[in-house]
Amino acid sequence: METVNAVLATDLPDDPPWVDGQVRDYLSETMPGERRISWVAEDDRLPEGESEIFAVVSMLLLGDIGVLEIMVSPRLRRRGLGRQLVAVAARRAYLEGFSTIGVEAIGGTPAIAFYESLGFEREFVETRSVLTLSSVDWPALTVMAGSIGAGYRVEFHPGGPPDHLLEAYAQAKLEAQDDDDLDLAPRSSDPQRLRDSLDTLHKRGLKPYIVLALHDESGVVAGLTEVVVPAHHPERADQYDTIVVREHRGHGIDRAIKARMLFELRAAEEGLREVQTWNAQHNESMLKVNAELGYQPDRDWYEYGADVSQLVQSLESID
Repeated sequence: METVNAVLATDLPDDPPWVDGQVRDYLSETMPGERRISWVAEDDRLPEGESEIFAVVSMLLLGDIGVLEIMVSPRLRRRGLGRQLVAVAARRAYLEGFSTIGVEAIGGTPAIAFYESLGFEREFVETRSVLTLSSVDWPALTVMAGSIGAGYRVEFHPGGPPDHLLEAYAQAKLEAQDDDDLDLAPRSSDPQRLRDSLDTLHKRGLKPYIVLALHDESGVVAGLTEVVVPAHHPERADQYDTIVVREHRGHGIDRAIKARMLFELRAAEEGLREVQTWNAQHNESMLKVNAELGYQPDRDWYEYGADVSQLVQSLESID
């Protein structure tokens, strides 16, 4: 936590610091079939467990890709430590048989130049926006929440969708598949994976809230929006998917369900102050809805990818 918060204070000073809320669970729990491997660089002049952690690298192994996350204490940057940690993770990914490594890099931070210098190629760009609840125009939001078209009803489900809606919910999630990104956080689009995903969220200390739009005539899930409140930064919630099934678009569903979600969050989470969301820059309709709700663009987030064997060879040649 000390290392994470030192990085946040330097790179994302407006983000809330982590608190000791299920941090171990957040870092260790994974979906079935996935694994996480982590390394720390620490001061070897003190006994293990008592020394200061200088840097952390973790690699989530999922599908055919390894997803990296690296944090180096700001006062120890530009000394080659991050490159050594990438080399350790890349060699392990190679031995595990993975062909690709992916990583998220935050715009306006040293991570951009760092990963590009190692040969990572930019694959996908999203914009993060942040909504401060104290600035919300709640009367206007009331109008938005009630503006859904005739023939639809909106339901709120804290904890996740009910079991009888899991199949319809998973079917709606198929709408969100996007071939443009690296699947660094793949979506759950079948009922069993969705159950596993919800179970893993709870184990990791991530409290999910779901708002659905149901089509009265067919009973299908026409739209959904998901927000998670993390135990390790409960002041700021994370927006996950917001999806409107293609044949049900044009009825104000996206605006209505996201507005309803904000009312439910305000009632359920007393300590919540902000909600953050990420959107592809080409998703103009959702960016417009978020602007109407009061979200303010913050900064860009980039997904990078690298060929594992090429990365290993490059780093070994540098060594």
